[in-house]
Amino acid sequence: MIRQSIAVAACVLSAPPIANAQEPYNLTAPVRNLATLFTDLYGPNGLIVDSEATLPGEQPHTAHFNSDFQVNFRQFSTAMVSQLVSVPLPSPASGFTYHFDASLGVFERTTQSFGPILGERAETIGAGRVSFGFTFQRFTFDTVEGIDLGKVPTVFTHDNAVLRGGREDVVTTTTAIDASISQATTFVTLGITDRFDVSVAVPFVGTDLKVVSDATIHRLGTTNPLTHFFRQSNGDAGDRRIFTAVGSASGIGDVTVRLKHTAAASASGGVALGLDLRLPTGNEMNLLGSGTAGVQPFAVWSATYQKVSPHLNASYTWNRASVLAGNPATGTSADFSDQVGYTLGVDVSANPRLTLAFDVLGRYVIDSERLRQEDFHALDGRSVFPNIVFGRESFNALSGALGLKANLLERLLLDVNLLFKLDERGLRDKVTPLVGVEYAF
Repeated sequence: MIRQSIAVAACVLSAPPIANAQEPYNLTAPVRNLATLFTDLYGPNGLIVDSEATLPGEQPHTAHFNSDFQVNFRQFSTAMVSQLVSVPLPSPASGFTYHFDASLGVFERTTQSFGPILGERAETIGAGRVSFGFTFQRFTFDTVEGIDLGKVPTVFTHDNAVLRGGREDVVTTTTAIDASISQATTFVTLGITDRFDVSVAVPFVGTDLKVVSDATIHRLGTTNPLTHFFRQSNGDAGDRRIFTAVGSASGIGDVTVRLKHTAAASASGGVALGLDLRLPTGNEMNLLGSGTAGVQPFAVWSATYQKVSPHLNASYTWNRASVLAGNPATGTSADFSDQVGYTLGVDVSANPRLTLAFDVLGRYVIDSERLRQEDFHALDGRSVFPNIVFGRESFNALSGALGLKANLLERLLLDVNLLFKLDERGLRDKVTPLVGVEYAF
């Protein structure tokens, strides 16, 4: 595991004691961009612990404390963007689907329902038909791997801690992460033939990120408060300091181009094959996009039984390398995790002007950076602190969705949907609301 060093001063030697300050000093870090917010949180040289101790001969001694947090928790940024680009876009297929009846010389609707919201159905819009849409989604992330984002624990340990003595000292942090993303998506679908259409979805993304880390020095191997301390705003020495980093950005996200072909069709249903091409148009350094192209072939089965229309979707996303999966601070890229996606749902035509939509959505993320919470047992044999550790493995995440499509007038539809988590795997939002409109002509 890669470790990020944070400078602290010498571990032993005497000096007159000094009282701890009652209030921790709050430092706000300058933010270059959102992708490096976590590595910049404690400043360019890491979390600096003050010291007035010296080595024999009056030589200053620099020790180091280490933690997986500062470097590896940059993967939180990757998780945010992964969530952003993997959450299903509202279906660009029109709620109104048509077939040209040559014997009558007119277009006829092929389904009673207005279709799913986050799922996809096999029907295409129809030759020469056009559909426009606009949706707005708001993600407010609450947990990562089941850990409350309001209190993420971390332990920083001394280098060569096995040598004991003053190296038994640790620094613990409790970090509160406030992360939210707004996504406004405009899409258009054009029917090339009765069985083939092309869609383009253009998202405008706004990302807000605030991190507040409360750091505390625990003197497990030293007794002199001037060996390891935080200089307070009034000049006193204390054992706590609060670090804050705040940033926001907005702009175009990753544009998606969708090609869909109805491979088989009957009066009761059909099968469609398609391809999504995700273009890296979003600024990955400000967490507006993935920083890599993505190719997602997919298959769709759907059927219609009077007013009930079930559907099943399956996809696989190949991603290329992205700096977000590597090290944004150094510009090093690594593979962005591939994903398997699947959706099972049904839409029900409640009446000629209202369709209800229900979906279960899953994504299987392959070989992704993950974290878990475990106890850290200090070398003094007595002290135990909560901590997070990192590793790589694949995982499956499930979400549910409830929504409706209402026909306001002519071919204008209002879409309302709630996406909610069904487990705690990955970075999760309890409930993600969506509202949108679409019009076909």
